[in-house]
Amino acid sequence: MTRRTWSAAVVAGVLLLTSCSGDEGSAEDDTIGFQAGDGSVRIVPADERVAAPELRGETLEGEVLSTRDFADREVVLNVWGSWCAPCRAEAPALVEVAERMPDVQFIGVNTRDLDPAPAKAFVRAFDIPYPNIYDPDGALLLEFGTLPPKAIPSTLVIDDQGRVAARILGETTASTLAGVIDDVRAGA
Repeated sequence: MTRRTWSAAVVAGVLLLTSCSGDEGSAEDDTIGFQAGDGSVRIVPADERVAAPELRGETLEGEVLSTRDFADREVVLNVWGSWCAPCRAEAPALVEVAERMPDVQFIGVNTRDLDPAPAKAFVRAFDIPYPNIYDPDGALLLEFGTLPPKAIPSTLVIDDQGRVAARILGETTASTLAGVIDDVRAGA
């Protein structure tokens, strides 16, 4: 391997690792695309919420799924990648809250996995009970213009009226996620 090839590989590796790290991105990152998650939570006041776009795609099992299938329910969208360490760290928390709050529909959005096999292995390894849409290029996530899930992992909460109500950038915990859902229900 030449020195130039090795340098390019190192730079690519650093960029991949920082794309799902815990450092906060700059204000410029806010408009470009994915940034590092810092665990920040943003809850949109009920009177400022806008309709969530329909997220429609093929699941890892090959079935078509749409967020419109779950009207009149809160929906939690978790953006993850099988290659992302914080995604692996938060997976048990998401499973815990999904099981504790069965009236909330959880949907995973697998992104940046160019081959679905590692994503399927991730779902099996963490015994994830909810469906996961396969979005290898992140195109589906671009629909969320008002409160985009820009970090991996990210979690969005859509209220029971189909409006984007909250976002968690970066790794979350069971207590944080359950608290955000409760706050959304309370109209915070």
